[in-house]
Amino acid sequence: MNKKNIFFLSILIVISLLIGGCDKNMPLQVINPKIKSGKEITFFIATDPHHLSKTTYTDGKAFDWFLNSGDGKLLTYTDEIIDAFILDIEVKKPDVLIIPGDLTCNGERESHLEMVEKLNTIEELGVPVYVIPGNHDIDNPWARHYIGDEMIKIESIGPDEFIKLYSPFGYDEAIYRDENSLSYLAAPSEDLWLLMIDTSKYKRNKVRTAPEMGGVIGEDTLEWIKECCQLAREKGAEIIAVMHHSLMNHSEVVYENYTIDNSQDVIDLFLECGIQVTLSGHIHLQDIKSYSDGENIIYDIATSCLVAYPNQYGILEFLPNNGYRYSTDRINMERYVKENNIRDQNLINFKSFTRDFFYRRSYDKYYDSLLEISRFSDEEMKAISSTVADLNLKYFAGFRNANMEGAFDTEGFNILLNTAPCFVRDYVLSMFDDKYTDNNKIFIPLRWE
Repeated sequence: MNKKNIFFLSILIVISLLIGGCDKNMPLQVINPKIKSGKEITFFIATDPHHLSKTTYTDGKAFDWFLNSGDGKLLTYTDEIIDAFILDIEVKKPDVLIIPGDLTCNGERESHLEMVEKLNTIEELGVPVYVIPGNHDIDNPWARHYIGDEMIKIESIGPDEFIKLYSPFGYDEAIYRDENSLSYLAAPSEDLWLLMIDTSKYKRNKVRTAPEMGGVIGEDTLEWIKECCQLAREKGAEIIAVMHHSLMNHSEVVYENYTIDNSQDVIDLFLECGIQVTLSGHIHLQDIKSYSDGENIIYDIATSCLVAYPNQYGILEFLPNNGYRYSTDRINMERYVKENNIRDQNLINFKSFTRDFFYRRSYDKYYDSLLEISRFSDEEMKAISSTVADLNLKYFAGFRNANMEGAFDTEGFNILLNTAPCFVRDYVLSMFDDKYTDNNKIFIPLRWE
């Protein structure tokens, strides 16, 4: 090989090393975020959109049963709700959109393909999107077509296909990928990086009859997180962690399979790394929890489900040299209906429609739970179910304590107070044991070393 060829080969090798090659399992050597240092950043957080393609079902007993046995998600309107949210993005122009998992109803390929198109639309508006999978998204054994009276099992997508489909939404821009999960590190800003952590357990889903609901962060991924934090420290960047499952218990009654299995180990690591904020979903509850080791505090902010009442999303503002300001906003369906000349009465009256739908699902769920206990009369079960459904409207919207005191005067609440402990009683009483009255807003000052 002549000297000229050797020279050009050397240049190619150097360039390859500088850009990190094609192997995102090694951290990039050159990091060039689009948002420069000192700039304020607005993140939208839309968790659990649970998109369900309209091509996967027809009217009939099968889909009717599926819809009405659910937890209040408006599955027949995920298209319109997500599109209304996209219009909110177009109007408000956030800097970044984060989606912490459960992009689809049950991992249907049709739903994934349509979701990708919606995310492409958002990026065309100039808003970069960062996603991770949730427990519903990969190899989900619940994936179905609902045709008339039949439920037909279909294939979900695997982790490799998830990466392929969602590569434009975080994975291609990753500065460091975890080889043991679908986690990655992204740098939308010089000042603030995103640690997008895959907490879902889907490796055995193909041999299960139901998807694994719980979450965990494996030991190898914990070591990878340490490397990410060291890299951010060297570059002078703060880190926000994003994960589908809860870092902390958001309910003292409902936490199994919602909080990650090794919660305390992860909290300790995040505190050691100087991470102050974790964004999560999964539990569909608007809630803020915190943990302190005596010197430092970490917050886990759970944003409620986008396609269930109150159909809201999180807004996190990063203020350099100051802190984080979190708030929420509800989807503006009125604007979407007006701009698209929609005649569907459910969408025209969306606020009352989504509220009533969620109320009815809550009522039916707790009536059935009480029926199994066989302790109450029919009238007592109706009174209790009505109280719990009313409370859930406020509870899932993030309101606690003084905002819920009207329940004390209801017949259902007093029946529960005077009965022996049971799940429904414990659940209702746990709603009032909260640090915040309004879990829709908080300011977190930056931690100073």
